[in-house]
Amino acid sequence: MSSPSERARLDPYTAQAEDKHITPLEKIKDLCTIIKAAKTGMLVTRNAEGNLHSRAMNPVNTLGEEQLNLVFLANNVTAKFEEIENDSHVNVSFFDSSTTSWVSYAGRARVSQDRDLIHKNWSKSVTGYIGNLKDGVHTGDEHDPRVSVIEVVPDEIRYWFTEKGAVPRTVQVAAGAVTGKATSPGKLHTITKEEIQLLRGLQTTTT
Repeated sequence: MSSPSERARLDPYTAQAEDKHITPLEKIKDLCTIIKAAKTGMLVTRNAEGNLHSRAMNPVNTLGEEQLNLVFLANNVTAKFEEIENDSHVNVSFFDSSTTSWVSYAGRARVSQDRDLIHKNWSKSVTGYIGNLKDGVHTGDEHDPRVSVIEVVPDEIRYWFTEKGAVPRTVQVAAGAVTGKATSPGKLHTITKEEIQLLRGLQTTTT
Protein backbone atom coordinates (compact mmCIF):
# COMPACT_ATOMS: atom_id res chain seq x y z
CA MET A 1 0.00 0.00 0.00
CA SER A 2 1.29 3.46 -0.91
CA SER A 3 2.31 5.92 1.80
CA PRO A 4 0.17 9.07 2.17
CA SER A 5 2.79 11.19 0.43
CA GLU A 6 3.14 8.74 -2.45
CA ARG A 7 -0.63 8.47 -2.77
CA ALA A 8 -0.87 12.27 -2.95
CA ARG A 9 1.79 12.31 -5.67
CA LEU A 10 0.06 9.62 -7.72
CA ASP A 11 -3.45 11.05 -7.19
CA PRO A 12 -3.00 14.84 -7.36
CA TYR A 13 -6.70 15.42 -8.07
CA THR A 14 -7.78 14.01 -4.70
CA ALA A 15 -4.84 15.60 -2.89
CA GLN A 16 -5.87 19.00 -4.23
CA ALA A 17 -9.58 18.47 -3.60
CA GLU A 18 -9.32 17.31 0.01
CA ASP A 19 -9.99 20.16 2.41
CA LYS A 20 -9.28 19.45 6.05
CA HIS A 21 -9.63 23.05 7.20
CA ILE A 22 -13.37 22.95 7.76
CA THR A 23 -15.47 22.36 10.88
CA PRO A 24 -18.02 19.54 11.26
CA LEU A 25 -20.87 22.07 11.32
CA GLU A 26 -19.64 23.61 8.07
CA LYS A 27 -19.54 20.14 6.55
CA ILE A 28 -23.13 19.49 7.58
CA LYS A 29 -24.22 22.77 5.99
CA ASP A 30 -22.63 21.71 2.68
CA LEU A 31 -24.11 18.23 3.01
CA CYS A 32 -27.63 19.54 3.50
CA THR A 33 -27.24 21.91 0.54
CA ILE A 34 -26.34 19.04 -1.80
CA ILE A 35 -29.06 16.66 -0.60
CA LYS A 36 -31.72 19.38 -0.72
CA ALA A 37 -30.79 20.13 -4.33
CA ALA A 38 -30.48 16.49 -5.40
CA LYS A 39 -33.69 15.36 -3.60
CA THR A 40 -33.41 11.73 -4.74
CA GLY A 41 -30.80 9.27 -3.52
CA MET A 42 -29.74 5.81 -4.67
CA LEU A 43 -30.02 3.24 -1.88
CA VAL A 44 -27.63 0.31 -2.45
CA THR A 45 -28.12 -3.04 -0.69
CA ARG A 46 -26.51 -6.49 -1.03
CA ASN A 47 -28.43 -9.73 -1.52
CA ALA A 48 -27.55 -13.18 -0.20
CA GLU A 49 -25.56 -13.97 -3.37
CA GLY A 50 -23.43 -10.87 -2.88
CA ASN A 51 -25.01 -8.89 -5.73
CA LEU A 52 -25.42 -5.14 -5.22
CA HIS A 53 -28.81 -3.63 -6.04
CA SER A 54 -29.65 0.07 -6.14
CA ARG A 55 -32.91 1.95 -6.40
CA ALA A 56 -33.95 5.60 -6.31
CA MET A 57 -35.52 6.75 -3.04
CA ASN A 58 -36.37 10.11 -1.49
CA PRO A 59 -35.59 10.69 2.20
CA VAL A 60 -38.68 11.89 4.05
CA ASN A 61 -36.92 13.63 6.92
CA THR A 62 -35.04 16.91 7.18
CA LEU A 63 -31.31 16.77 7.82
CA GLY A 64 -29.42 19.16 10.07
CA GLU A 65 -26.96 19.47 12.92
CA GLU A 66 -29.11 17.23 15.10
CA GLN A 67 -30.10 14.72 12.44
CA LEU A 68 -27.72 12.98 10.02
CA ASN A 69 -29.70 9.75 9.74
CA LEU A 70 -31.64 9.28 6.51
CA VAL A 71 -35.24 8.13 6.88
CA PHE A 72 -37.16 6.41 4.09
CA LEU A 73 -40.69 4.99 4.02
CA ALA A 74 -41.18 1.92 1.86
CA ASN A 75 -43.20 -1.23 1.19
CA ASN A 76 -41.76 -3.97 3.42
CA VAL A 77 -42.77 -6.68 0.95
CA THR A 78 -40.12 -5.50 -1.52
CA ALA A 79 -36.77 -7.24 -1.97
CA LYS A 80 -34.71 -4.48 -0.36
CA PHE A 81 -36.04 -5.46 3.06
CA GLU A 82 -34.85 -9.05 2.58
CA GLU A 83 -31.48 -7.72 1.48
CA ILE A 84 -31.17 -5.43 4.51
CA GLU A 85 -32.05 -8.37 6.75
CA ASN A 86 -29.27 -10.34 5.04
CA ASP A 87 -26.73 -7.50 5.34
CA SER A 88 -27.50 -4.21 7.04
CA HIS A 89 -24.51 -2.43 5.44
CA VAL A 90 -25.81 0.02 2.83
CA ASN A 91 -24.74 2.97 0.74
CA VAL A 92 -26.85 5.96 -0.22
CA SER A 93 -25.58 8.40 -2.84
CA PHE A 94 -26.91 11.75 -4.07
CA PHE A 95 -25.90 13.71 -7.17
CA ASP A 96 -26.76 17.31 -7.98
CA SER A 97 -26.54 17.49 -11.78
CA SER A 98 -26.63 21.30 -11.76
CA THR A 99 -23.28 21.54 -9.93
CA THR A 100 -21.92 17.94 -10.11
CA SER A 101 -21.71 17.97 -6.29
CA TRP A 102 -22.29 14.54 -4.76
CA VAL A 103 -22.74 12.77 -1.42
CA SER A 104 -21.99 9.18 -0.43
CA TYR A 105 -23.34 7.71 2.83
CA ALA A 106 -21.75 4.51 4.15
CA GLY A 107 -23.60 3.03 7.07
CA ARG A 108 -26.13 0.53 8.35
CA ALA A 109 -29.86 0.35 7.78
CA ARG A 110 -32.31 -0.46 10.51
CA VAL A 111 -35.91 -1.37 9.79
CA SER A 112 -38.89 -0.65 12.01
CA GLN A 113 -42.61 0.00 12.01
CA ASP A 114 -42.29 2.90 14.41
CA ARG A 115 -45.76 4.42 14.08
CA ASP A 116 -44.68 7.77 15.53
CA LEU A 117 -41.86 8.02 12.97
CA ILE A 118 -44.18 6.98 10.14
CA HIS A 119 -46.82 9.50 11.19
CA LYS A 120 -44.24 12.27 11.57
CA ASN A 121 -42.82 11.72 8.09
CA TRP A 122 -45.91 10.51 6.22
CA SER A 123 -46.60 11.83 2.75
CA LYS A 124 -49.58 10.91 0.59
CA SER A 125 -47.16 10.36 -2.27
CA VAL A 126 -46.18 7.06 -0.59
CA THR A 127 -49.64 5.75 -1.45
CA GLY A 128 -48.74 6.06 -5.11
CA TYR A 129 -45.96 3.51 -4.61
CA ILE A 130 -47.80 0.91 -2.54
CA GLY A 131 -51.42 1.34 -3.65
CA ASN A 132 -54.76 0.82 -1.92
CA LEU A 133 -55.68 -2.84 -2.41
CA LYS A 134 -59.31 -2.19 -1.36
CA ASP A 135 -59.26 -5.10 1.09
CA GLY A 136 -59.74 -2.99 4.23
CA VAL A 137 -56.25 -3.78 5.47
CA HIS A 138 -53.76 -2.76 2.79
CA THR A 139 -55.20 0.73 2.43
CA GLY A 140 -52.08 2.52 1.21
CA ASP A 141 -52.14 5.00 4.11
CA GLU A 142 -49.86 5.39 7.11
CA HIS A 143 -51.69 2.58 8.94
CA ASP A 144 -51.03 0.04 6.17
CA PRO A 145 -49.01 -2.90 7.64
CA ARG A 146 -46.79 -2.85 4.54
CA VAL A 147 -45.40 0.58 5.44
CA SER A 148 -42.05 0.39 7.22
CA VAL A 149 -39.20 2.74 8.04
CA ILE A 150 -35.71 2.29 6.67
CA GLU A 151 -33.37 4.44 8.73
CA VAL A 152 -29.80 4.71 7.48
CA VAL A 153 -27.36 5.40 10.31
CA PRO A 154 -24.09 6.68 8.82
CA ASP A 155 -20.64 5.43 9.80
CA GLU A 156 -18.98 7.82 7.36
CA ILE A 157 -20.18 10.45 4.90
CA ARG A 158 -18.06 11.62 1.97
CA TYR A 159 -19.04 14.45 -0.31
CA TRP A 160 -17.68 16.60 -3.12
CA PHE A 161 -18.93 20.17 -3.17
CA THR A 162 -18.52 23.04 -5.58
CA GLU A 163 -20.15 26.42 -5.79
CA LYS A 164 -18.66 27.16 -9.19
CA GLY A 165 -20.92 27.30 -12.23
CA ALA A 166 -20.60 25.01 -15.24
CA VAL A 167 -18.55 27.48 -17.29
CA PRO A 168 -15.87 28.18 -14.65
CA ARG A 169 -15.60 24.44 -13.91
CA THR A 170 -15.14 23.64 -17.59
CA VAL A 171 -12.54 26.38 -18.04
CA GLN A 172 -10.58 25.21 -15.00
CA VAL A 173 -10.51 21.58 -16.12
CA ALA A 174 -9.67 22.57 -19.70
CA ALA A 175 -6.76 24.67 -18.46
CA GLY A 176 -5.51 21.71 -16.49
CA ALA A 177 -5.71 19.51 -19.56
CA VAL A 178 -3.60 21.99 -21.53
CA THR A 179 -0.95 22.46 -18.84
CA GLY A 180 -0.93 18.82 -17.77
CA LYS A 181 -1.60 19.83 -14.20
CA ALA A 182 -4.40 18.12 -12.28
CA THR A 183 -7.06 20.51 -11.07
CA SER A 184 -10.12 20.20 -8.85
CA PRO A 185 -13.00 22.66 -9.29
CA GLY A 186 -14.46 21.58 -5.97
CA LYS A 187 -13.61 20.33 -2.49
CA LEU A 188 -13.71 16.77 -1.15
CA HIS A 189 -14.75 16.33 2.48
CA THR A 190 -15.30 13.43 4.86
CA ILE A 191 -17.56 13.51 7.90
CA THR A 192 -15.74 10.87 9.91
CA LYS A 193 -17.14 8.28 12.27
CA GLU A 194 -15.65 10.22 15.17
CA GLU A 195 -17.32 13.47 14.06
CA ILE A 196 -20.66 11.70 13.63
CA GLN A 197 -20.38 10.24 17.13
CA LEU A 198 -19.48 13.69 18.50
CA LEU A 199 -22.55 15.24 16.88
CA ARG A 200 -24.73 12.43 18.27
CA GLY A 201 -23.28 13.14 21.71
CA LEU A 202 -24.15 16.83 21.41
CA GLN A 203 -27.65 15.90 20.34
CA THR A 204 -28.05 13.64 23.40
CA THR A 205 -26.94 16.36 25.79
CA THR A 206 -29.35 18.91 24.31
CA THR A 207 -32.45 16.68 24.37
